[in-house]
Amino acid sequence: SPPTIQEMVNGLLLHTDVHKSMGSDGVHPRVLRVLAGGLVKPLSIIYQQSWLTREVPSDWKPDNVTCIYNKRWKDDPENYRPVSLTSVPRKLTRQIILNSIMQHMQDNQVI
Repeated sequence: SPPTIQEMVNGLLLHTDVHKSMGSDGVHPRVLRVLAGGLVKPLSIIYQQSWLTREVPSDWKPDNVTCIYNKRWKDDPENYRPVSLTSVPRKLTRQIILNSIMQHMQDNQVI
């Protein structure tokens, strides 16, 4: 049987890459990983409501796009590349949706 939303959230939190940058919300991935046990239920409720209403919390919507210096002269705009800092809960939302779609496709022998 497919994993429950809580099992998915727990697995994703426990496998969060703690070496990634914090997102636009200012929460470091390590914090979410360490507090995974206490965050599974509330995040699962939020994800379930988001799924049912087709809306995500407004705090999770904006990405913080910043430019990172890449090479050579710092005064040349072409030497910078844009980087999007996405909050970890938003990344988890994407992964849960992807997992659900993949499970649906497998269950219905689409792939």
